[in-house]
Amino acid sequence: MHGEFHLSEVSTRKEIREFHDLPAFINLGDPNWIKPLIKDVEAIFTPTLNTHFRNGEAVRWLLKDDKGTTVGRVAAFYSRKIANADQMPVGGMGFFECINDQKAAFILFDACRDWLEEKGMKMMEGPVNFGERDRWWGLLVDGFLPPNYCVPYNPPYYRELFEKYGFKNYFEQYTYYTPINDNGLSDVIKVKAERIFSNPDYSFRYMKRTEMRDITRNFMIVYNKGWARFPGVKTISEGHARLLMKSLRPVLDEKLLWFGFYKDEPVCFFLMLPEVNQIIRHLNGKLNLMGKMKFLWYRHLSGELTKAFGQIFGIVPEHQRKGVEGALIMAFAKLALSKEFRYKDLEMNWIGDYNPSMMHLLDQIGARIIKTHITYRYLFDRDAPFERAPVVNI
Repeated sequence: MHGEFHLSEVSTRKEIREFHDLPAFINLGDPNWIKPLIKDVEAIFTPTLNTHFRNGEAVRWLLKDDKGTTVGRVAAFYSRKIANADQMPVGGMGFFECINDQKAAFILFDACRDWLEEKGMKMMEGPVNFGERDRWWGLLVDGFLPPNYCVPYNPPYYRELFEKYGFKNYFEQYTYYTPINDNGLSDVIKVKAERIFSNPDYSFRYMKRTEMRDITRNFMIVYNKGWARFPGVKTISEGHARLLMKSLRPVLDEKLLWFGFYKDEPVCFFLMLPEVNQIIRHLNGKLNLMGKMKFLWYRHLSGELTKAFGQIFGIVPEHQRKGVEGALIMAFAKLALSKEFRYKDLEMNWIGDYNPSMMHLLDQIGARIIKTHITYRYLFDRDAPFERAPVVNI
């Protein structure tokens, strides 16, 4: 146990370095931990790079012990656009790292609560991202395996710290895994898919990097129709979609960008990326000149990049439950089973437990849960009733 702790707001370059260095200290000796790229995390807190600053604010803290050693960090943030869309205004806390000390952890949680309450929030959600849900979202509680790119990894004791403070399980997030083969596809999926393939109005293909404008448009259309009904998920503009695709462009593999069309209009997508944490684990968080050279070597020459990461799957409501999902997966599988296809394993970005239809689909293709994260909520009014995320039947 430690004695007194000192909390300070991150403002100087030295403090920013300490913020990024702390996870290495917390996860020292854990072979599964992979240091994130510093630029990826720092972009979250850079107003010129993060559009959420247009409607909100963010703050970071460091916690030091009585010897001056950094033993904790955390961030708090809110976006009025997101906060006002909930039943009660909700702010976020995230990027939490802390030694196994309840007093230290509670100081960090208190700082987030007090700051968010001053900003008019009624509860806080965490650990989450000051940005989109596909990155840095949730607390890892089961499946302590090497993390995927921009997916949180933490020591097991964090769960007890969160729950002793009073955070409640708002929803669980499941990462599914499947080897890339057709052994797991159920007969139900295959029959429905073949029925779709026989309909000439449907077509499925991967889109090439030269079609980036159409990729962006198709993604925006399907995303806004298929995802915007979920709790906490908002529609995106074409500009936002363009920025998102631009950020992914350095790691895109066109054979992992699959779309389905009905009468030439986009109705579904399955966007995957090379699982670049297989490379990033060698870079020590730095993408400087040497880091970029290493990245290119490991990506193109090392043979280590054998896993794909399912970033997001979407389908517009009017084409759900018809077998279109299975047809898209089977179209991808026909290419993926060829000998020259480099990826042998596929992990899917998290699926919320409020989405039973997607969970059922993944069961049908033979995928299994290998990691569980939890998104917690903490209501500032401790007597207010707590409700879990509503189930969305799609």
